[in-house]
Amino acid sequence: MNDLMNGANMSIILIVGLCALAVVFILGVITSLYRKAGPNEALIVYGIFGTKVVKGHGTMIFPMVESFRQLSLELMSFDVAPKQDLYTKQGVAVTVEAVAQIKVRSDQASILTAAEQFLTKGPEEREGLIRLVMEGHLRGIIGQLTVEQIVKEPEMVGERMRGTCAGDMSKMGLEVISFTIKEVRDKNEYISNMGRPDVARIKRDAEAERDTAILRANALRDSSVNKAKADQERVIAETASATRQAEAQRDLDIKKAEYSEQSRRQQANADKAYELQTNVMLQQVTAEQVKIQQVEKEGQIKVQEAEILRNEKQLIATVLKASEIERQRIENMAAAEKNRLTTEAEGRASAIQVQGEAEASIIFQKGSAEAKAMSVKAEAYQEWNQAAVVDKLLTNMADVVRAMAEPLSKVDHITIVSTGNDDAAGAHKITGDMTRIAAQVPALFEALSGMDIKQLMSNVKAIKSKPEAEEK
Repeated sequence: MNDLMNGANMSIILIVGLCALAVVFILGVITSLYRKAGPNEALIVYGIFGTKVVKGHGTMIFPMVESFRQLSLELMSFDVAPKQDLYTKQGVAVTVEAVAQIKVRSDQASILTAAEQFLTKGPEEREGLIRLVMEGHLRGIIGQLTVEQIVKEPEMVGERMRGTCAGDMSKMGLEVISFTIKEVRDKNEYISNMGRPDVARIKRDAEAERDTAILRANALRDSSVNKAKADQERVIAETASATRQAEAQRDLDIKKAEYSEQSRRQQANADKAYELQTNVMLQQVTAEQVKIQQVEKEGQIKVQEAEILRNEKQLIATVLKASEIERQRIENMAAAEKNRLTTEAEGRASAIQVQGEAEASIIFQKGSAEAKAMSVKAEAYQEWNQAAVVDKLLTNMADVVRAMAEPLSKVDHITIVSTGNDDAAGAHKITGDMTRIAAQVPALFEALSGMDIKQLMSNVKAIKSKPEAEEK
């Protein structure tokens, strides 16, 4: 049993070991197949899947179906120094030494183009091909320039080289980073002699500048002396002018003070006269306002009196008209009653006569008695008409007086003007006027109706005493 268990354990350990070896082998194979491109290079992978560029990362390279080559993207710096002399625009033979910095462009199309051109070539061979192109362009540019331009403007030469070589370099997948001229020489000492006129000119300029500086210093000294004298004279003149200006300003201030004092006095007199005139005018305006108020009060009193008189006449006319209508109505009622009684008496008499001769005398006597009673009643109604008028007049007397006094209730305020010499003036003057107005009502009634109130009152007394005499 133990042997079986030991054998099983050994089998498990063997299997685990084999699996571990298989994993290690697979990882080793994968590691050997994985290729990484550094930041300064590009992998050109080609094979059954075509050509591709790997830059900045890694990729799997499958053996037998794919392969790869490394292409450097680093900057290439080399000397551009043609062995032959270069002739300038002036025909002067010069030797130019320059340094160029060139690199492969970073886009995939340029990398593929550079791979086509230089992938199987070494660095020296590649630099030799590029140098030939650069020297040819440099020869063409030097032939278009003078020696002075080449020596004095090397940056211009570099700019022209970069612009001229850009097209050819781009066709090879390259770009010119910089082009710098190191040295320019000639065998005929043209460049050395070229500076001599400048030296003489500089010397002449220096001597002229020295003489000019001496003359400028002398002129400046003379100018300073003259300026000092002029400043001294100017200060003396300014001092004298300032003294005269101060004296003139003092005289002007004195005159201004005198004029200001006179002006203040005149202004004070004018202000006092204006205040006096203003007070006089205010007194006149106050007097006129008092007169205007008196006239307004008198006008208001007249308007009130006219209004009272109008209401008085209106009320009297209204009362008399009502009395006249009432009198007419009473007369009509009395006449109608008389006719009705007469008709009833005649009808009853006819009926009694039809019923029998026996009752005729009785009915006749009864009808005569009733007719006499009706005559007495009709006469009483006619006499009572005057009493009714008097009754209406006396009854409505209070309404007439109230209507006459009603305009006073609509007056907002009453202004009483009194000098103190009139005993009749004052608030009791108004009530006295109202009493006299009420006392004129009977006279107005007599004037408008033509009736004598005393006669009416006598008739009333006669009517009252007549029934008493008849009873006796």
